[in-house]
Amino acid sequence: MNKITLGISSCLLGNNVRYDGGHKLDHFLVDTLGQYVDWIPVCPEAACGLGIPRESMRLVGDPEDPRLVTVRTGKDHTARMKRWAKERTAELAHEGLCGFVFKARSPSSGMRGVKIYNEAGIPYATGSGIFAHAFMKRFPLLPVEDEGRMHDPGIRENFIERVFVYQRWQEYIRKDGSLGGLVAFHTDHKYLIMAHSQKHYSLLGKMVAAGKSARSDKLRADYLETLMEGLQLLATPKKNTNVLQHMAGYFKEQLSAEEKRELLEVITSYHDGLVPLIVPVTLLRHYVRKYQEDYLARQFYLNPHPLELMLRNHV
Repeated sequence: MNKITLGISSCLLGNNVRYDGGHKLDHFLVDTLGQYVDWIPVCPEAACGLGIPRESMRLVGDPEDPRLVTVRTGKDHTARMKRWAKERTAELAHEGLCGFVFKARSPSSGMRGVKIYNEAGIPYATGSGIFAHAFMKRFPLLPVEDEGRMHDPGIRENFIERVFVYQRWQEYIRKDGSLGGLVAFHTDHKYLIMAHSQKHYSLLGKMVAAGKSARSDKLRADYLETLMEGLQLLATPKKNTNVLQHMAGYFKEQLSAEEKRELLEVITSYHDGLVPLIVPVTLLRHYVRKYQEDYLARQFYLNPHPLELMLRNHV
């Protein structure tokens, strides 16, 4: 598979671009995920001409439209940042991005939970950094996350899974974008979608089934919007167990009584939090190969991202 193109706050790659001239190197992003990614680094504050080092800044005023102001001298850089953000997001539209990792709590790059201060210098609300807000408004369907939240194994796995789904969607669009291609894409992702949301699984199935009567460009747009909305919902142990049991049903004729009992015990152990998701998934993959179950072999639920990332070892 070709490397995935992701945007990232430059300091997370170890670049000395922060206000104090330092960085916030994230070893997982660089050393582990970086094996599969071509990073496009972005530092809004340095790139828009504020220099390195520079006076620290914070968001001030209206949570719906905060201003970017220096902490000590009170200089307002809002207009400069907004102008630059508009130009940079327009450029990024041509980079083939499949997602973005932001620096948490940054007044320019924080995607959520950034403190907003009143005129007295007291934090009273939270919001998004100026650039992050512009980016998410320009690319509402792209997977985005901040490095702080990605310390949570479930959120990390969810984000990276969405990134790989988005890459496969882009490949489908590049190949032909046909209805037949959409049917194949949906079929390959059925159990993956089910693990996130039964509601979205049903909606997407109905879209594809009625595809011949829909305008192709609208069908693709509606499908992608619904897909990415559904995948943002975390795949819980309860929802994963439902998928695992569905898959186990494909082998009711092939497995011996002892094999069925073992598979059920492994799925139950996962549901009860005794083993990670990789354990029942590995056993199911074994039976898929052994009994040549072609329909399950094509399901990305069993192989959503490279095993080397070991994401399902921790959820």
